[in-house]
Amino acid sequence: MRGINLLSLKVGVLAALLALNPAFAAENHKAEALKHAEAAVASSKTGDAKAVGEHAAMAKVHTEAAEKEHPNAHFEAALKSLDGAIEHSKMGHADIAGKSAEEAVTHLNAAP
Repeated sequence: MRGINLLSLKVGVLAALLALNPAFAAENHKAEALKHAEAAVASSKTGDAKAVGEHAAMAKVHTEAAEKEHPNAHFEAALKSLDGAIEHSKMGHADIAGKSAEEAVTHLNAAP
């Protein structure tokens, strides 16, 4: 009897962890996206357009993953801002790319 209860407890804990996993994954992607978006902003302040684009591209990957797991208008807006940062970085406009990255940071911070 004790073995069955212990097994039931283990199965219950495992099921709970698996059910919570998407929430943890979305939060991890959001944190990674925010880290890269902030790095893009920092790179813009040094005038490094290439680095802005690289960080914005990484932020975009994580934002897309977070949005897929937890759809939200702020993630969608952050993606548009990151696209702007990437495009302007390709043109060598570090300052404008940085402003777009700042907008992405604002949206990522507002996302749940």
